[in-house]
Amino acid sequence: MSQVNDVSVECDVLVLGGGPGGYSAAFRSADLGQKTLLVERYATLGGVCLNVGCIPSKALLHIAAVMEEVPHLAAMGIEFGVGQVDLGTLRRHKEAVVNTLTSGLAGMAKGRKVEVVRGVGRFLDPHHLEVSLCSGTGLELTGEKQVIRFKQCVIAAGSQPVTLPFMPDDPRIVDSTGALELKTVPKRMLVVGGGIIGLEMATVYSALGARIDVVERLDGLMQGPDRDLVKVWEQYNHPRFDRVMVNTRTVSAEASEQGIWVTFDGEQAPAEPQCYDLVLVAVGRKPNGDRIGADKAGVHVDERGFIRVDKQMRSTVPHIFAIGDIVGQPMLAHKAVHEGHVAAEVAAGEALNNPELACSHFDALQIPGVAYTNPEVAWAGLTQQEAKAQGIKVEVAVFPWAASGRAIANGRDEGLTKLVFDAGTRRVIGGGIVGTGAGDLISEVCLAIEMGADALDIGKTLHPHPTLGETVGMAAEVALGSCTDLPARRR
Repeated sequence: MSQVNDVSVECDVLVLGGGPGGYSAAFRSADLGQKTLLVERYATLGGVCLNVGCIPSKALLHIAAVMEEVPHLAAMGIEFGVGQVDLGTLRRHKEAVVNTLTSGLAGMAKGRKVEVVRGVGRFLDPHHLEVSLCSGTGLELTGEKQVIRFKQCVIAAGSQPVTLPFMPDDPRIVDSTGALELKTVPKRMLVVGGGIIGLEMATVYSALGARIDVVERLDGLMQGPDRDLVKVWEQYNHPRFDRVMVNTRTVSAEASEQGIWVTFDGEQAPAEPQCYDLVLVAVGRKPNGDRIGADKAGVHVDERGFIRVDKQMRSTVPHIFAIGDIVGQPMLAHKAVHEGHVAAEVAAGEALNNPELACSHFDALQIPGVAYTNPEVAWAGLTQQEAKAQGIKVEVAVFPWAASGRAIANGRDEGLTKLVFDAGTRRVIGGGIVGTGAGDLISEVCLAIEMGADALDIGKTLHPHPTLGETVGMAAEVALGSCTDLPARRR
């Protein structure tokens, strides 16, 4: 194939991958006047996050939270009948949420004149990408190919679930995408991997009636936040699980008519194989760096499949940028979006000879994480554990939700709000929240870290009462020694 004579289309900026980072990079490029083309394998934009990840899981988690709240109302004098679950209607609701957002993205792409090519892309050289075109709703290849010539490129090719080689090929063994299809509610379900994805899906299936076992090879569940936050979550969720097996590995699995028989090894492994109706494998994700022919473009990909970039999101080839899951942890949509904006601005700045845009760079002081479980767990900046590991002397202030009027009124006072301050500057460098709505509440902590706020800035900011948000201000008052919503400190 002649890479020049067979070119189907040319563009200023090519974006490979239409997830949150990819479509954000494409839309920003178009807004800056660049002729932009976006290659995406899914029939709709949004990537894994919107189509089979973040958004559909949150639709189901919202329903799970409501279902689990209803029985608690009996103690307050409000009783409902036994809930009946119609899985077909529930699936249609989830799909409607996704369709609303994907149709909106399609309209925004059209309005910006971003051309979308549906297919799987691989580099031919530093300025050409070959796309194997797809059709239908899945990943069916048509056999047709297009060659795209680009001046600059943003790689946003994402990641895929890690698989366990010993797992048999059986529809009762699923990854997160398969779990979200919600084909049936199992009686017994095993979650392999105690991270956020596995625990979120455990929350959904538990609310629908499944009994859950979870196995984790490390020494605790949900490794991101501080252990005091996770402890609150564990105490609340204890009834959800039949077994929580930490320091334990899954070593084999066998499919039978009765179910999937799984064998474990480790500290809390049961002596005999256990039988499950559904097994969710959620042991992490791996980047797609080795699936796009990056070497043909001269882009270095490390042994794990990551593309290393600088603060302007440049790869080893100056006119080729990379963003999102493919450049490293944490693999989060909100990180990818900001990286996509940076890449688009630098690329346009050079093309338009605009120094201000060309100097754009990614320099976040914090990247928040959230487990959308029940209760939610959210954290930002440095955890107390991370600060200790880095030798940073800190002061920690905690406000328990048992002293929050709003939390008590809501019947959900198990939570806490925690702030981590640099002991020298008194500036907040981290924070964590466990409780209902923690993912929304953490935003104030994010802004405080980015703005260099100290305890006085936060504590003297008027927060509305009674709200859960005021627990952030009260945690700062704890640090200042001025909190009057807790017992006086002993002198």
